[in-house]
Amino acid sequence: MSEIRAQAIQVAYEQKTIIDNLDCQLASRQITTIIGSNGCGKSTLLKALTRILPTKAGQVLLDGKDLAQLATKDVAKKLALLPQTMEASEGITVYDLVSYGRFPHQSGLGRLTPEDRKQIAWAMQATSIEDFADWPVDGLSGGQRQRVWIAMALAQDTETIFLDEPTTYLDLNHQLEILELLEELNQKKQKTIVMVLHDLNLAARFSQQLIAMKEGQIKYQGGVEEIMTPAILEDIFQIQAQIIRDPIQNKPLCLTYQLIKD
Repeated sequence: MSEIRAQAIQVAYEQKTIIDNLDCQLASRQITTIIGSNGCGKSTLLKALTRILPTKAGQVLLDGKDLAQLATKDVAKKLALLPQTMEASEGITVYDLVSYGRFPHQSGLGRLTPEDRKQIAWAMQATSIEDFADWPVDGLSGGQRQRVWIAMALAQDTETIFLDEPTTYLDLNHQLEILELLEELNQKKQKTIVMVLHDLNLAARFSQQLIAMKEGQIKYQGGVEEIMTPAILEDIFQIQAQIIRDPIQNKPLCLTYQLIKD
């Protein structure tokens, strides 16, 4: 199982530093959700941990090796990333887009093997998009497109999956379907899941670990019970939150909250 660790990393967009001197170690075989206010560096951290954004200082280690020095295909066999926004080529079908997830596993000829097709079929079934296989992606609704992108990440069949707001555009039942699928992948296939969520109650319900970020730094990291507290939410979001116990899931639940007024 892959071990991912960041050591004193600095990440910037052009001249603006977003993350500086950050250390992080992700828990293997667990679901870790990154929470924090807009602009605190959540998406930037995901991109740095998956080599989408280069670090200006420090390093990200994958199984003890510098991620920046590894071959692209070797990285793609271990890490999959679903960014916040994705664009597909005009007219590409759902099946063809999902099949791109098999690229790291293909030989130079680039032909799909029976194993590739089996993995693609499973990913499409798991995300309930098999009926759209021949449809053009640009003809789907926002929620349907989101499930196609998630299927592509699943088809990649990596040990670790990073997802940036995977429930965007999804209605309530499809949010639960996707998060329950990720939970099943974690529990039955021991996959490490790392995601960004804005919904604190979904984060608490489906995670074992929470990372709370503020101003480009990890302020708190630990189990859901440790992090989902009024004091920490006040520090991270500047809100007064009432936390109760979810009567069904037995997890911390943010019942209501209000802004802290000076």
